[in-house]
Amino acid sequence: MLLHNETLVNGPLAFMGDEAGYVPSMRERFLGWNVPPEHSELVHPHWRGFIAPAKYWHIGLALIYLILLVMSVVGNFCVVWIFSTSKSLRTPSNMFIVSLAIFDVIMAFEMPMFLVNSFLERMIGWEIGCDVFAMFGSVSGMGQAITNAAIAFDRYRTISCPIDGRLNSKQAAVIIALTWFWVTPFSTLPLLRIWGRYTTEGFLTTCTFDYLTDDQDTKVFVVCIFIWSYVIPLTFIVYFYSQLLRSIRSHEKMLKEQAKKMNVKSLVSNQDKERSVELRIAKVAFTIFFLFLLAWTPYATVAMIGAFGNRDLLTPMTTMLPAMFAKTVSCIDPWIYAINHPRYRQELQKRCKWMGIHEPEVSQDTMSAQTEKVKADEA
Repeated sequence: MLLHNETLVNGPLAFMGDEAGYVPSMRERFLGWNVPPEHSELVHPHWRGFIAPAKYWHIGLALIYLILLVMSVVGNFCVVWIFSTSKSLRTPSNMFIVSLAIFDVIMAFEMPMFLVNSFLERMIGWEIGCDVFAMFGSVSGMGQAITNAAIAFDRYRTISCPIDGRLNSKQAAVIIALTWFWVTPFSTLPLLRIWGRYTTEGFLTTCTFDYLTDDQDTKVFVVCIFIWSYVIPLTFIVYFYSQLLRSIRSHEKMLKEQAKKMNVKSLVSNQDKERSVELRIAKVAFTIFFLFLLAWTPYATVAMIGAFGNRDLLTPMTTMLPAMFAKTVSCIDPWIYAINHPRYRQELQKRCKWMGIHEPEVSQDTMSAQTEKVKADEA
């Protein structure tokens, strides 16, 4: 385990290089041992109080990230490729899925950098490398959050108002443009040092926004980014999905009452069959949201503890794990669609035979896609 040095030094430790006079016994004493004085601001004094992790920690995390990188690249590029080029899947609703996959790909851009960082045991490129790494994570994280909210809104409109509530292509494009605008303020402000900044965390091989500097400006920034990137999207998601569940229950209750009055067993129509397909897609979207919640809640908790709580709880390992969970979810998203979307599986079977997928040719799932396309064309 990583140990903490209670007698924390007030200033940066000396850079221990390979030159003459280097003392080998000091090499693995404290985090930041290999950060030269000119880049000492990259390491907050909080991290300098911990014993530097052994080499096997870095190699172990690098292997995990390598697996995640392969999963993310293959899965997300398949989603973007197939949903963008297949006529039956090129619908307004699926535009949000493509946008989410692009945000996931941006998250994957961090991973090659992390692999290099792990073998160097420091941040490649120092401040510039840290800014680039953190920028990818910021854009992807906030983009995933607000896109999940957009998907929840789309599912609510599509299922609750199947006749006139569906979004057309132009409306979907406007909402997607807004999601990309949403990530801009709190990604560029720290990058330009206008408000907040990006800095290292954990093993000093990853970067994120600064939540440890003990001043009022940093604390206000942490609260604002917490509300902007986590609380607001989460509020939208909970509201739209709760309204969706309420609509489903009301619809089912109405059908049962009507069937009872007419003395029939069921009143399921073609529209209701289509609705059941949409419900399956909504379940997939809700699963993605649930995974997002599991991934980013620990990260948000770490930031709030760093700014306002007991910092003794923030060890290098406790801050590295939430980051790894967030990367994992961005890799799992596309495979959930592959498992739960019959039409998508059919396209995978046709185009990626090496995956060994065997899906029945006939599927009711095409009805929903065709209906959405007709609505979009009419609009």
